[in-house]
Amino acid sequence: MCRWLAYSGQSVLLGDLLYKPEHSLIDQSLHARMGVETTNGDGFGIGWYGPHAETPAVIRDTGPAWNNRNLREIAAHVRSPLFFAHVRASTGTAVQQTNCHPFRHGRWMWMHNGAITDFPRLRRELALAVDPSLFSALEGSTDSEVMFYLAVTFGLDQDAPGAVARMAGFVEQVGRRAGVEHPLQMTVAVSDGERLWTFRYSSSRASRSLFYSSRVDSVRALHPDLEVLVGVSDETRLVVSEPLGDLPGLWNEVPESSYGVVQPGTDELRAFEPVAA
Repeated sequence: MCRWLAYSGQSVLLGDLLYKPEHSLIDQSLHARMGVETTNGDGFGIGWYGPHAETPAVIRDTGPAWNNRNLREIAAHVRSPLFFAHVRASTGTAVQQTNCHPFRHGRWMWMHNGAITDFPRLRRELALAVDPSLFSALEGSTDSEVMFYLAVTFGLDQDAPGAVARMAGFVEQVGRRAGVEHPLQMTVAVSDGERLWTFRYSSSRASRSLFYSSRVDSVRALHPDLEVLVGVSDETRLVVSEPLGDLPGLWNEVPESSYGVVQPGTDELRAFEPVAA
């Protein structure tokens, strides 16, 4: 499987979150504690929203994140108020650039940890359900990218949680019709540059790990002398596959079968269930 990080808040240097924490995503690429694999070295990607561009920037590579000089260089100079980062452990598809996350379509970015069970057997039916106008945008061979374009097909632009629910419902329908008992395993992050949605769900109700950070004001109240929190916006939020450190009161497990919305004002956490597409 994989490890990922999604950040929303005040503009920050990517490197401050990718490299500096005790158990940073770069550390997780070598020493994951909660993933299926300890090492996530089958490629990486970062994506971020800039102040003027109409689409997010996405950079992906097939090598491991822990020794990539270009990643370190970019992360030391790029600032963003909303970015994704992902380190990959392949579940069977090729190690190639087009299979690395995050994926992009217009203003949307998507990244995933998990798998569609027996994807090679289900792939044709799932891919053919992608809207014909989107089909040529499929560049790689992963289940993650097919899931993304199914969500776009099912109305991501109009209703992100509903589109993901319809995608999950369709995957389960196709899988179970083919005799797959538990077709879907996913933690997903998706954003349009304004809001961030994250999902934790699996057909077996035993999903991969996912955590979100507490409100900054509540952490500041618990740790008033912590200098790193000085000047941090109350809107700042992180969602991660694994906590980046052990600070008491900072990390909360995303409940099973739920999704969260990080947005200006009040964030939301709601129950998630697949819907028949």
